[in-house]
Amino acid sequence: MLTKGDDYPLHQTPEPVAYVGANRNFYDRFFFNGYNPSGDVFFAVAFGVYPYLNVLDGAFSLVIDGVQYNVYGSKAMHMERLDTNVGVVGVEILKPMEQLRVTCDDPANGLRADLVFTARIPAHEEPRFTRRAGSQVTMDVTRMMQNGTWSGWIELKGKKIDVTREQFWGTRDRSWGIRNVGAGDEQPNPEASDFQFYWLWAPLNFKDFSAHYFVNDDADGQAWNSNGMIIPVFGQGEPEEMRSVQSKLEFKSGTRHAASAEIIFEKRSGEVVSFKLSPKWHFYMKGIGYGHEKFSHGSYHGEAETGYDEFVLAEVAPENIHIQAMCDVVFTSDAGEQKGQGVLEQLIIGPHAPSGFKERLDFAP
Repeated sequence: MLTKGDDYPLHQTPEPVAYVGANRNFYDRFFFNGYNPSGDVFFAVAFGVYPYLNVLDGAFSLVIDGVQYNVYGSKAMHMERLDTNVGVVGVEILKPMEQLRVTCDDPANGLRADLVFTARIPAHEEPRFTRRAGSQVTMDVTRMMQNGTWSGWIELKGKKIDVTREQFWGTRDRSWGIRNVGAGDEQPNPEASDFQFYWLWAPLNFKDFSAHYFVNDDADGQAWNSNGMIIPVFGQGEPEEMRSVQSKLEFKSGTRHAASAEIIFEKRSGEVVSFKLSPKWHFYMKGIGYGHEKFSHGSYHGEAETGYDEFVLAEVAPENIHIQAMCDVVFTSDAGEQKGQGVLEQLIIGPHAPSGFKERLDFAP
């Protein structure tokens, strides 16, 4: 079957773009977040394409005054991968690697937005993520990240928020490849019965540069994938990959959430720099589909369906472990200190010896 994608030079196999191969878990996703200088206004977006499942889904979430408002949409894709709009949420590429537009249109629940992301650094390709459980590939993913500014507007229940490039920073990422999406496999994988996953991701914004850090650890605390970058804004220099990276977290009692964090980079010159992160509040990733009870990524809801929910941040149970903590950041180098902003994404499932976790979901004392 030919689709709109076949008019673009994007083919990876002899098949039309509509056909992705044999793995049902193939996906292609957009993610965005944005925030103002105080962090009092925060929004996030996810939009996923699942070619083998023939599904598109998207979500828009806004946090303001301690409440998280979430809009979800899903539709049958009919093999048209370029129709990146599910009615209540849409993503449009205006200039590849430079500008993208995000829209939300849910007047029934009083949430609407029209926003443009403009890059302030070059896109950065993260090292490839590949993970197996026995004979099965559980993750084989390419990811890229890019920090930028936002412009446009958001409307919540009749109140409009002006979003300007001078006041709103944020991050986008793109990921594609294989990881579990949609309904789970009816036949369990005997090698995956004791699932463990430790993930930290910190895209950070400063006036003249961005920093990027992530790590995946095994249960013993050994990193199986990690990366650290300092990336100047356009025209201010070249991206610099770090020689080594590490992080230290102090956890809030009764949770798996960081009360504070420090990220340490060693540059290739030998200089050691650090980022001290002070979390202020948590954005819950289920609000854009990550592990959502109904609108999980790639789940099938018929021809088209939308959903909405909202919750008070202070009332969310600690079992909701997948979060992005909105953080104030202090960067320290040989040249002194600089203040910035960013998020610390955290997803910690199962044992992690350096953190003191021994079970699937035990909490810090």
